[in-house]
Amino acid sequence: MRHGVSPVTVSRAFAQLSAEGEVVTRPGSGTYVAPRRARSAADAPDTSWQVVALAGRDFDPGAADGLPDAPPAGGIAMAGGYLHPSLRPERALSAALARAARRPGAWDRASAAGLAPLRAVFAQATGSAVGPEDVLITGGGQGALSMLFRALAAPGSPVLVESPTYPGALAAARAAGLRPVAVPMDDDGVRPDLLADAFAVTGARLLYCQPTFHNPTGAVLAPARRRQVVDVARAAGAFLVEDDFARHLGHGGPVPLPLVADDRDGTVIQLTSLTKPASPSLRIGAVIARGPVMRRLQGMRRVDDFFVARPLQEAALELVSTPAWDRHLRALAAQLRERCAVLTGALARELPEWTPTRIPEGGLHLWVQLPPGLEDSAVADAARAHGVAVNAGARYFPAEQPGACLRLGFAASENLADLAEGVRRLGAAAQACATT
Repeated sequence: MRHGVSPVTVSRAFAQLSAEGEVVTRPGSGTYVAPRRARSAADAPDTSWQVVALAGRDFDPGAADGLPDAPPAGGIAMAGGYLHPSLRPERALSAALARAARRPGAWDRASAAGLAPLRAVFAQATGSAVGPEDVLITGGGQGALSMLFRALAAPGSPVLVESPTYPGALAAARAAGLRPVAVPMDDDGVRPDLLADAFAVTGARLLYCQPTFHNPTGAVLAPARRRQVVDVARAAGAFLVEDDFARHLGHGGPVPLPLVADDRDGTVIQLTSLTKPASPSLRIGAVIARGPVMRRLQGMRRVDDFFVARPLQEAALELVSTPAWDRHLRALAAQLRERCAVLTGALARELPEWTPTRIPEGGLHLWVQLPPGLEDSAVADAARAHGVAVNAGARYFPAEQPGACLRLGFAASENLADLAEGVRRLGAAAQACATT
């Protein structure tokens, strides 16, 4: 027979499927897949016991609502935090994966710290005396951030954060049982004077900040403040977690060295990643730390997941070790600069009363203040109804929101025309909000 089984076997298989209700036989017609019947209330499993079982550990599932998810089908993506496929080095990624699979030992177990050559790449990128022994390879940035919060502070402890800040940091901190405490920013980044006050009032021993191309504002911590912020944290006996996610997302100008480059006593712990400039599925990042905290982090890595998959590490090493990577970063800088200019120009033409807080020199977003009378969550909801996805500003604030803002991304949409069309649709959404 065609499938190599006897008529008896086929007959028995159909009998079993019929007994299980998967097929029905209609005399004189044939055998068909049985129609699915709606599950009755009596058939539904009773999982209510889980409410009691989970009561001992608080976690708000809504805390993850602001985190990146797969984009909705159709529409214009201006809410995403990743590059559109046309901006990714997909050919170089495919070649790197193919070469990595052929490397000797590519499918062996990796050390908890990560591949030594890959750690050396991340160490060298700091432009300082950081060595491979100070680097821990991670599965991207978000999981590493969650690990850091669990490692550096006990549940119930405060963690100081810029206001506004990355919603994923707020979600990770709260999931670790920490209490985010807002520290205001201005055009030059987090304010050192208010940071010192926050340490004094709360007794916090942990600060999370994004000094370079801050998400969502695009701010860069001013040169005079970079040392001040580290000194304030050091005086408080606190760790400073530097989220350096945008290290490779500059728009062509000089990018400041990370705070960890000038730190010698282990105050600063840098978190960086290849995910943003490459692909959302290249989940490779690094934590750079000195002192006993590194031993703790390595121990937590072993407990959590042993190590990052070696083939992925090998592929990342292949990618960043080729001239194609540098070419990609140069091309990406020009493309991001152009996209930012197109979005800014479209706003000036279509929505001149919407005010970008700055024209960023790096990153993937514009942070836009809305005029009086508009509420950001309402505008974001209306925008989705008009076929464009944006981020409401409320989710970026750990405390009271000083004004209505939107984060508008310019890297996730398909092309420049989509950015202009997205702004036009935002105008229609704002008009709909104003008339309701």
